[in-house]
Amino acid sequence: MITDYSQILQKLEQLKPVKYANTRNFINGDVSKLSPYISRGVISTLDVFKYVIAKGYPFYKIEKFIQELAWRDYWQQIWINKGTLINSDLKNKQLGVKNYLIPKAIIDGKTSIKAIDVSIEDFYKNGYIHNHLRMYIASLCCNVAKSHWKLPAQWMYYYLLDGDWGSNALSWQWVCGSNSHKLYYANQNNINKYCHTTQKNTFLDIEYNQFNDLNIPKELIELEDIILTTPLPKMTKEIIIDINKPTLIYNFYNLDPKWKINIDANRILLIEPSVFENYPISKKSMEFMIDLSKNINSIQLYVGEFKELKKITKESNIYFKEHPLNKEYFGYEESRDWMFPSKENYNSFFKYWKICKKNLMSI
Repeated sequence: MITDYSQILQKLEQLKPVKYANTRNFINGDVSKLSPYISRGVISTLDVFKYVIAKGYPFYKIEKFIQELAWRDYWQQIWINKGTLINSDLKNKQLGVKNYLIPKAIIDGKTSIKAIDVSIEDFYKNGYIHNHLRMYIASLCCNVAKSHWKLPAQWMYYYLLDGDWGSNALSWQWVCGSNSHKLYYANQNNINKYCHTTQKNTFLDIEYNQFNDLNIPKELIELEDIILTTPLPKMTKEIIIDINKPTLIYNFYNLDPKWKINIDANRILLIEPSVFENYPISKKSMEFMIDLSKNINSIQLYVGEFKELKKITKESNIYFKEHPLNKEYFGYEESRDWMFPSKENYNSFFKYWKICKKNLMSI
């Protein structure tokens, strides 16, 4: 995965927003692959939106692409409004739960569904998995194996280089019905269509009306309780703070190289152990974050809690970008870059999208 900022910006040139609408659900579709950089705050949905709009495409040809960007902002707005409530069943109690573990076959990539097993193997190597495969895996865990969504969602977040807990948790809840009005299922025909496979005679090779009567397949019966821990980096040297300069706080969700680029400031990548204890990530995800931070001039690494950092920064003015995980920060809070700023609590995406579209048509 590339981490150089100039190369990341070049990926914008490779966007195919028109083709995206027709191919996005296929595993080889024209998806942007920008999600790791959006999730880490290197670029924003607004950056991508402005770039696409500037190309002058007719709106109807790129509406689906813009809508998918809006989904990202929507999940974040829900997280802001609901806070830690997204860590539990949000709208409805997940029905049919028989365990709070994760199928071992998911962890091992041995579900017997070839497209899913290959995707899990690649996932461990690359930290990326196509959105359609994410839904397939969530459906297998929650709606077929009857696992509660939380632990499997944490497992996926742990390895995702584009890990965004708001989007991840709420998407899993959408699949299992605790954040939606129905369960999401995918049968073998659906998987074959979008993954270009021809597999038959699997436990998913059934009609949709048969899912309600489907027993937990033998492949998914064995369960595991996993303990996910974050390998925190070691500080190789003490940070140096000039108290006469402002201090800018960067973190897992804000690695924006252009943020206040023209001011002379202390720039700190803050890695709080408490955050990563509650929302653990893999070694590969940690290394990806640190490599991305190297795009920020003179950034210094600090592993510790914000309150400990504040003792070092003393009277230096602290600036940070708003995020639900920054509740312990204090100083000058700045908004993130949204496509369509809105602080209303929308109960459905399509109500949110209606407002977004109205704003879009006025541009």
